[in-house]
Amino acid sequence: MTGEGAAAEPHPDRDGWLGDFRRGPAVFALFRIGVESGGHPLGPPEYRIECNDGAGPREICRFVDEPDPVPEWRGAWRGDEWCGWILDRARELIARPRNT
Repeated sequence: MTGEGAAAEPHPDRDGWLGDFRRGPAVFALFRIGVESGGHPLGPPEYRIECNDGAGPREICRFVDEPDPVPEWRGAWRGDEWCGWILDRARELIARPRNT
């Protein structure tokens, strides 16, 4: 992930980071949620998207990897025009993660 220093870098073995992508000043990071982070061991994979637009990273969305996922957008991101674009980039990272 793009960060301001080594301390800001996510670690794929610890936090499920799959990669990141940009749009304008915002950096979005995708994480797979493991059982230790609240994911269900028998359910489909669950993911969270964080956004850092200069004010620090914060969770903006969670979704389950199913044919017709219903993403849970947070706060002002509900209904935002970027939502479809963000989910498309997240699906690309799920198919080809950058953490390997």
